[in-house]
Amino acid sequence: QVQLVESGGGLVQAGGSLRLSCAASGRTFSIYSMGWFRQAPGKEREFVATINWSGTSTDYADSVKGRFTISRDTAKNTVYLQMNSLKPEDTAIYYCAASRKRYPVTTRADFGSWGQGTQVTVSS
Repeated sequence: QVQLVESGGGLVQAGGSLRLSCAASGRTFSIYSMGWFRQAPGKEREFVATINWSGTSTDYADSVKGRFTISRDTAKNTVYLQMNSLKPEDTAIYYCAASRKRYPVTTRADFGSWGQGTQVTVSS
């Protein structure tokens, strides 16, 4: 079993930046891909970004391309989401997820482990 713990959310003004972290523990050898999803009030949880376990390949939702960067620290078993030029529409709970499927993995159903989520609020 894999445990995921997110941190780094908060309140920021439009145009600002935040960095989310996701620490993985447990059976991390079973992880092939990691991802970030987000869920705004009244909306479905949506894909944001994904990275392979070695950190060499990434993919993003069109809505965040050029503004968000996903990366990982192999030694720390941690995945990051650097969010720049934040917009009010980025406001959501952000979830970290781990998958046993090989990259690229962008579908919610393909991720078997999830963190508890961290709130990101962008004010206008």
